Amino acid sequence: MPDPQREQPRPVRLRPGRPGEHREAAALLAAGIARARSGTGGLVLLRGATGTGRTSVLEAAAEDAAAQGMRVLRARCAPGYAAGPFAAVHQLLHSVVEFERPDPAGDEREQAALLRRILYAHADDTPMLLAVDDVHLADGPSYRWLVEAARHVGRLPLPVLLAVTERSQYDIEPPAPGFTHTLSPALVDTHTLPPLTADSAARLVRAEHPDAPPEWIAACTRAGAGSPLLLRALLDDLGAVLPAGGPHRASGEASTHTPYPPLPETSAALYPGSYPAAVHWWLDSAGSATAEVARVLAVLEEGRGGGTTEEPGGGKPEEPGRGATAEPAGSAPGGAGLLAEVAGADPARVAGWLTAMTGLGVLRPGPDGHPRYAHPLLRDAVLTGVPDARRRAVHRAAAEAMLHRGAPTGVMARQLLLSGPVGAPWAPAVLRDATALALRDGHSGQAVVFLRRALEEPLPEDHRQRILTELGSLECAGRDSSAGMTRLTEALRLHGTPQDRVRAAVALGTALAGRGRTRAAVEVLRTVDGQLSGHPDLGATLQTASALLSDQDQTVRQDVYRCLSDTAEHSPELVGPAARALLVRYAATAALTSADDAMRRVRALLAEPAHPLTEPFLLGTAAAVAQWADELDEADRLVDRGLAGQRPDLLHPMHAALLNTRADIAAARGEYALLPAERPAPAHGPSNVHATTLIALVETGRAEEARRLADGFDLREAPDNWELNRFLYARGVQRAAAGDTAGALLDFLECGRRQTARDVVSPVVTPWRSAAAECRLALGSPREALALAEEELRLARVWNTPRTVGRSLRVLGTITGGRRGLRLAEEAVGLLTDGPAAAQGELVAALLAQGRQLTAAGERARARECLRTAARKAERLGAVRLRTLAEAALREGGARRAATVRTGSGSLTGSELRIARLAADGRTNAEIAGLLHLARRTVETHLTSTYKKLGIRRRAELGQALAGD
Repeated sequence: MPDPQREQPRPVRLRPGRPGEHREAAALLAAGIARARSGTGGLVLLRGATGTGRTSVLEAAAEDAAAQGMRVLRARCAPGYAAGPFAAVHQLLHSVVEFERPDPAGDEREQAALLRRILYAHADDTPMLLAVDDVHLADGPSYRWLVEAARHVGRLPLPVLLAVTERSQYDIEPPAPGFTHTLSPALVDTHTLPPLTADSAARLVRAEHPDAPPEWIAACTRAGAGSPLLLRALLDDLGAVLPAGGPHRASGEASTHTPYPPLPETSAALYPGSYPAAVHWWLDSAGSATAEVARVLAVLEEGRGGGTTEEPGGGKPEEPGRGATAEPAGSAPGGAGLLAEVAGADPARVAGWLTAMTGLGVLRPGPDGHPRYAHPLLRDAVLTGVPDARRRAVHRAAAEAMLHRGAPTGVMARQLLLSGPVGAPWAPAVLRDATALALRDGHSGQAVVFLRRALEEPLPEDHRQRILTELGSLECAGRDSSAGMTRLTEALRLHGTPQDRVRAAVALGTALAGRGRTRAAVEVLRTVDGQLSGHPDLGATLQTASALLSDQDQTVRQDVYRCLSDTAEHSPELVGPAARALLVRYAATAALTSADDAMRRVRALLAEPAHPLTEPFLLGTAAAVAQWADELDEADRLVDRGLAGQRPDLLHPMHAALLNTRADIAAARGEYALLPAERPAPAHGPSNVHATTLIALVETGRAEEARRLADGFDLREAPDNWELNRFLYARGVQRAAAGDTAGALLDFLECGRRQTARDVVSPVVTPWRSAAAECRLALGSPREALALAEEELRLARVWNTPRTVGRSLRVLGTITGGRRGLRLAEEAVGLLTDGPAAAQGELVAALLAQGRQLTAAGERARARECLRTAARKAERLGAVRLRTLAEAALREGGARRAATVRTGSGSLTGSELRIARLAADGRTNAEIAGLLHLARRTVETHLTSTYKKLGIRRRAELGQALAGD
């Protein structure tokens, strides 16, 4: 027997690439081996969760013991393996030459005693290591024999080390007592293998892929879930598609810049499939109850759109849904209560399992605070092999359980997206509610998904019609217009309430008109109108919608307004307030009424009771008339009311009209920065927003951007509508500013021809005559210019607002020249000086014209005063083009450059001043952006400029700085 005094522990040699978490276990086994070689045995128990490396450490110890001359007897227990009693012990002792199997028919005690005697007899010759892996899977007699052997080895001076591994993991099924349950702690050296730390796992990945980027390594560590088994299996699979060292060092070549491909999120992308096989082995080891909970959690997370909340690793970071942190703990997809209910498990055990798996690294807290799988690939591997029917059943059960638990609507709806038809009334109701919430938050794409899913449920015909109308509206407003048109057409065929039929007809008509099929749109509305006898209010709605949509086609417009006028004259009781407001608008553009009279009539119509379906038409039309009449504050309020009443899930012609009016209001105020930050892409030709934006670009001195926008359309392919006419006028403005006077004249005259054909002759919409007159004058045709300018003034005096009349006076004065021209310019300045805020841009132009005429008359001092005033006001408005012209006129007159204000509140543009006042009132940037319909970045840019001009550094100083000036 070796001398105990001379035996020192020799470290167990772990294989290369083994994690550092195994070192302590290896040291414990090395000490046990040294004691056994010195004549004193004992028991070493290695515990750990599935995949933590118990077998690897035990195998390394066995190899080291054999190298030191010990006799090593091995047994590996497996589930279901029990070829008779003492099967594990027979496996352990089968290499002993003298071993004879006891009579299986004998008494268990006698057999056990015989087996012990055989073992002890051989231990006298050579120190022994009995390595038993997964002892918890041993057959009953073997398990009891090994426990008794451990008791004897610990008490008797035998050179035998019994090294046993045992699975120790929190499962849904309560565990049986452990191997050492009946042994004294003094007899056992126990060590529990911990999961891999992130650093340790990263080192293992880096050892095989030294050039991998940190985010790829981090993804691998998360997918490895703290388990050496899973991480090794993953690296084996990745090694089949990535050469050793990764794409950077293939075949010993010099490092390149080829990026690592993102880590897959599905097991189907892995070959040969070691990773999903390892995950399945992990699940099988945990038992059926635990596997069921694990799979249900994966299914629920799938319904949540579950990824991880961390960017690294090729998996997309998941954006937390609205209100995610507010989900009740028992109803969230990762909550123990819901998980237990759907899986049919004990909630307390499920809660413990979630905590344990989070500790191991299999799960991680999600954005809602509840555990979810550490990586999408791990979740997908758990789900591999789960039938689709089972997944759908889980999603349905989860949604129904959430309903009873009061879960947020969006969370339930996401489960329903994957459940398949439920066939219960609550399902479409949840999806409709989720649609409303998605639209409220501006997520129209999500709303479309929810509505499409709602159509899969069995629905009453009237409910199906409403959903088809809403879905078709959203699809037509988005990218799937063909599908939207089909749905709206189907909705119109169904038998619903008269109101729902009208909504479907208006939505379909709007979609058709938006695609240039105005006549078809009007015919749809007329057909439905003929089917609604006994509903005069609904008929009035369709009548009004027809009139508004007819603006998209000149010929149709004439027919519709002729019919509407005849009805108003002969059967006024059939024409509602909204339709009469449209007739007022028609009269305004046809130069048949004044602004004062139009506003009086519109206000009277607004005071009348209106049907909810016709009110949007009334508000939108009144807002347009108010904007033309320079009643901009009133127009703003009407637009706000109209937009507030719009349903985002119903296509309606007045929605675009209200947005157009809002843009026109901003342009009338000269607040070009308040125009839409993003111009709509040209779909079927230029829009009114394109026209307004083009003029804004010209006025703010962004000539190159203006040129690109002006040249971005082939007007030969554009539909024949009023928006094309507006764009022709705007392009004329751009060409004139760029020096292309002849091209500008052609655009103005074409705009005028087309507008006149539509009975739109008033300069309130497109003052093309004034613009063409200036071009005629520049091209040497003063007689034609004078005729155009005089006609413009005559029509302007019919409408009779300072802006239209002042502009006409200014142009006529420029063309006339001499003393009369100067008097006309002075009259324009006087009229505009006392005019509304909408006239400020025209006032600058009038001052510029007056200054030039004064210079020509030799009154240079007065001229300089006018031009400097013009330059200051242009600076305030942000009208770069006009300011540049005023400064050029000053230089031509021999004056210095205009001393424009660069600091103080007087230096602020109109947009900056408006935003600054709202900020001084305590509004946040987000609130200001919402109120003014701007991008938040635009608000921030304006405030930064404001701070510089006011010489302040903090928001709190705004009020005093504005008041001080």
